[in-house]
Amino acid sequence: MARKKRASKQPVRQSRKKLRPKTKNQSEYIQSMVESDVTFCSGPAGSGKTAVSVGLACEYILQHKVDKIVITRPVVESGRGLGFLPGTLTDKVQPYLVPITEEMKLYLGKGTYDSMRATNTIEICPLEYMRGRNFHNAFMILDEAQNATFEQIKMFLTRIGINSKAVINGDLDQTDLHGNDYGGLSGCISKLDNLNGVAICKLDHSDIVRNSIISSILKRLE
Repeated sequence: MARKKRASKQPVRQSRKKLRPKTKNQSEYIQSMVESDVTFCSGPAGSGKTAVSVGLACEYILQHKVDKIVITRPVVESGRGLGFLPGTLTDKVQPYLVPITEEMKLYLGKGTYDSMRATNTIEICPLEYMRGRNFHNAFMILDEAQNATFEQIKMFLTRIGINSKAVINGDLDQTDLHGNDYGGLSGCISKLDNLNGVAICKLDHSDIVRNSIISSILKRLE
């Protein structure tokens, strides 16, 4: 009796999200990141400031335009720092960066993302622990920068190495900082405006593509 041939297993192709700007402002934001060493982007929740920068960073790493992606975010809440959280350094900061890491999995595919994390091609680095580091041939993203102080953003910018890009995202209307720490992002944007190599971008309610109801809610709650 002839045996049936087993179907050979075909490698599973990873479907990847493509970077496609959905508004004119998002297109200009991408162009600014491509042309500038440093890009600041402010905008409301859901306007794409994080998703678009992550998408471009993933394109750069897949096209070998950079060797590394570095993602960071301020993680201090209610006066308590990372030392109060359990686990390793990566464990401590990981929950704060889920919005970015989940977006990266869409652009890269989970398998590629996991592989790049394992080899540190994608590095999660707490903002508070970046002092003294230099990142060459890297695409650096500081997310939720409205919760970073002026000095922290300044420190982040001085980590930029040779052939690297830095993107600083934030929502100026959502800062959790108070007192002397307030206004770090807006202060940096004001002082660095019109500086060669630095781009300043602004997204607004018309760029909100996550869900149209968000724009209506934010307008009512302003």
